[in-house]
Amino acid sequence: MFLHSRMQILSSGQIRAWDEFTIQHEPIASIDLMERAAATCFQWIVRRYEGKRFSIFCAKGNNGGDGLAIGRMLSANHAVTVYILEFGHLGTEDFQINLARLHQAQVLIKFISTEENIPVPASGEIVIDALFGSGLNRPIEGLTAMLVRTINNAGNEIIAIDIPSGLSADNSSKGNIAILASHTLSFQCYKPAFLIAENELNIGKLHIIDIGLHDDYLNELRSTNILIDEPIARAIIQPRRLFAHKGNFGHALLIAGSYGKIGAAVLAAKACLRSGTGLLTMHLPSCGNYVMQTAVPEAMVDSDADEKINTTVTTPLDKYDCIGIGPGLGTAYQTTSLMQNIVANYRRPLVLDADALNILSTHPEWLNKLPAQSVLTPHPKEFERLFGSSGNDFERIQLAKQKAREHQVIVVLKGHHTFIATPSEKCFFNSTGNAGMATGGTGDVLTGIITSLIAQQYLPENAAVLGVYLHGLAGDLAAKQMSEPSLIASDIIDRLGDAFKYIS
Repeated sequence: MFLHSRMQILSSGQIRAWDEFTIQHEPIASIDLMERAAATCFQWIVRRYEGKRFSIFCAKGNNGGDGLAIGRMLSANHAVTVYILEFGHLGTEDFQINLARLHQAQVLIKFISTEENIPVPASGEIVIDALFGSGLNRPIEGLTAMLVRTINNAGNEIIAIDIPSGLSADNSSKGNIAILASHTLSFQCYKPAFLIAENELNIGKLHIIDIGLHDDYLNELRSTNILIDEPIARAIIQPRRLFAHKGNFGHALLIAGSYGKIGAAVLAAKACLRSGTGLLTMHLPSCGNYVMQTAVPEAMVDSDADEKINTTVTTPLDKYDCIGIGPGLGTAYQTTSLMQNIVANYRRPLVLDADALNILSTHPEWLNKLPAQSVLTPHPKEFERLFGSSGNDFERIQLAKQKAREHQVIVVLKGHHTFIATPSEKCFFNSTGNAGMATGGTGDVLTGIITSLIAQQYLPENAAVLGVYLHGLAGDLAAKQMSEPSLIASDIIDRLGDAFKYIS
């Protein structure tokens, strides 16, 4: 479906295998690969912190070896103190080689073996965390935990190498002691931990640094976690034929709105049309007719018999290429009956959001009746109502994968890096979007986008992937012009055209 991307999300084991592949196939000695990684970090650091003093904290593994090499490089023009955490063993071979090299440089080396040896970094010093890399598989404790607490409490700017010490790359570290980095310099690709909300304060600003690992490794890789980037989005876009007409781009139905929430329907309608559907019908309570036909003249309106809520769709459902349900819908029992009828009788993929998900959560037996490849777009609270609570973000992601397979649906778990679980076990994290989009109505916009794409005969998985990318990209373009605090959902719709142009 997609070409390989350098934006794949790899586990710590896969990254170690990539290192070994590079060592074997470049070929290059492991110490020279470490030197290359350290040099790339050094170049990043000196561009931003020229003339600063540095305290570098290392344990005796290869992450510590990176730290020693960075310290040696910095020492040519900077004051550097290297602190080595003692564990009673010599350390890895590459660590020992770099320690011997460090002794030839103008670097103050100190060892930390007891609580009394733990230093407090001086004010203004830049701290480099090279204690533990992504191979850490247990919580830190004892002397190490005391050291990390001291570093965190000192108030210095902290640069973590590879991953903040104390975080697991592949599993939840919720509640564990870990470095609170200002910046994380990681190598070559994303790790799962970088895309999880619970690690936000630890990671700070993330920088993925290319250290030249061998490209051919990706050709042999079967990764199920993919970061949606521009090449992936561009590969999905379907070009329009020269002689096409509106009938070639689908007829979408959006069932949305209730008294006081017609605005949600308007946002979904505008986003749906702006995303390219040929025809759009809005099913609304009759109180919304004038608003919709004034605000969105391009949309047709199928008026409900009820003035305030949606109760019955009388037009044949099979005339629509995709049905989206939920924005501003409400959960009245008549609306619940309407949704039950659609779930029972519509056989093409549905897009369910907001109150449609809340209704579904009170009727979990409907999950197995949903048309295959339907798209559910919950935020975390809606997800919890649907599928139950999770102890941490990693557990929530695993539950989303399980439910996508179990019910043959696509789960779009909304967040900063929106997560998409598919029935095929292929999963995606989004790379676009910003905190300015944390405002009312942005979910309604996403519903409109995905409904539009499915109506145009995009595969539902592709529609979800492209939809969340475009949604976030339009939000980024809007924030760049408007600022994050001032961003509103309508601004995202206004930038959708630019987002399509950006990846076309």
